[in-house]
Amino acid sequence: QVQLVESGGGSVQAGGSLRLSCAASGYTYCMGWFRQDPGKEREGVAFMIRDGSPSYADSVKGRFTISQDKSKNTLYLQMNSLKPEDTAMYYCAAHNNWFLCSGRYPDRFAYWGQGTQVTVSS
Repeated sequence: QVQLVESGGGSVQAGGSLRLSCAASGYTYCMGWFRQDPGKEREGVAFMIRDGSPSYADSVKGRFTISQDKSKNTLYLQMNSLKPEDTAMYYCAAHNNWFLCSGRYPDRFAYWGQGTQVTVSS
């Protein structure tokens, strides 16, 4: 059973940076990040198929970078130029299919982390 452990969240002022980490206990083909703020719908942020290219939500493209360290079985999300609207609980998620690796299909993600809070102040 795949387990995901997230870390790296915190509070930062606008324009600052944070790096989130997600350590996976098992092999997965698709990994990515969702986020959700109270009162808002959950949205996909960034996703990556193993040995494939990353994809990003328009709202974070150019500011966020998703990457993976295969040797450590860890996924990262580097977040730069943070804005108050980036404030949310961030969740690492994964599944074992090469297809539907997108935030459009949250129900396909069988494995989820506990979430890590990111708060960006003005």
